[in-house]
Amino acid sequence: MILWLTTFAFSVASALLPFLPMEAYILAAGAAEGGTGAAISLGIAAGAGATVGKIVWYEVARRGAESAWAQRKLSSPKVKANYEKWVERMQGRPVYGIGIMFLAASVGIPPLLAMAAVGGLLKMPLWAFIPTVFVGRTIRFTLLFLGVDFALH
Repeated sequence: MILWLTTFAFSVASALLPFLPMEAYILAAGAAEGGTGAAISLGIAAGAGATVGKIVWYEVARRGAESAWAQRKLSSPKVKANYEKWVERMQGRPVYGIGIMFLAASVGIPPLLAMAAVGGLLKMPLWAFIPTVFVGRTIRFTLLFLGVDFALH
């Protein structure tokens, strides 16, 4: 239970602070705790923690979109054109946004931190954002834990 809680906590921290790589933690934790059941359980803990951390980035971007700083940035024609392009792509097409967010959460391309902020800026519905990030991150981290278990045991 301690390793599960530690994995959850480190995953939250890693999602908030990009210089804390979750993958390095998974190598250490996976070596300490073997077995398919542990890999799945720790993958779920890591996925849940990452989701909590990315919700923070989402909310900061969503609430900051109306700030004076954001409005100044949007006054640049190039930035405004890119923003409007993404708004046009995402609005009314939740499957498109969910697909990109799932790709970012599971594979890491585009980077999930950036996509969480984009999701907040574009006001992606939380009912779509949360489960997409959770499932994508859980799959990614569970596969990594299983890989470490397979390699070491």
